[in-house]
Amino acid sequence: MLLLALDTATPAVTVALHDGENVVASSRQVDARRHGELLLPAVDRVLAEAKAPLTAVTGIVVGVGPGPYTGLRVGLMTADTFGLALGVPVHGLCTLDGLAHEAGLDEPFVVATDARRKEVYWARYENAATRTSEPAVDRPAEIAAELTALPAVGAGALLYPEVFADPRGPEHVSAAALAAVAARRLAAGAELLAPRPLYLRRPDAQVPKNYKVVTPK
Repeated sequence: MLLLALDTATPAVTVALHDGENVVASSRQVDARRHGELLLPAVDRVLAEAKAPLTAVTGIVVGVGPGPYTGLRVGLMTADTFGLALGVPVHGLCTLDGLAHEAGLDEPFVVATDARRKEVYWARYENAATRTSEPAVDRPAEIAAELTALPAVGAGALLYPEVFADPRGPEHVSAAALAAVAARRLAAGAELLAPRPLYLRRPDAQVPKNYKVVTPK
């Protein structure tokens, strides 16, 4: 097994290779505006560090979000392209699960990432391996009553310390964590998600309503 994992659902552009037992190479750069520019060079660096050709990859793992439309689609389209070119399966994984795994907590906690618009993407966890709620998007004040006593992981928690009383790192997901989660679940025979985006809300770009149609004369 050689899994190529990548995620662009947060400001981090992150890539990793996992051989089924360990992460053999990884990269993480934080730049919310350059997902498209940074992702493929990061793949090249990781493959070079591992001294592995792209053709050795047996599966693709991609974070499906939740995340903003523009960044998230970069990773998903790249994963689909690699899967088609190599003829290997493409596995989706909730980005919040990668953050939970990297946090490594053995107690109830919440993962919260920045959803912009003064909102967070979030989910509750029993421990680092067990999510107990579906991912959601809300304003922090709307969920404060049920979450304020819990440790909170991620950029969303760090942005709103008045709501998340015990904010902790990591701030952004790493593909190394996603790869480790995927390898464990695949080894256990679990079925992973389809590589489809988990947006949770409509994209900012919308077709204007009642726009004037211009036809040639």
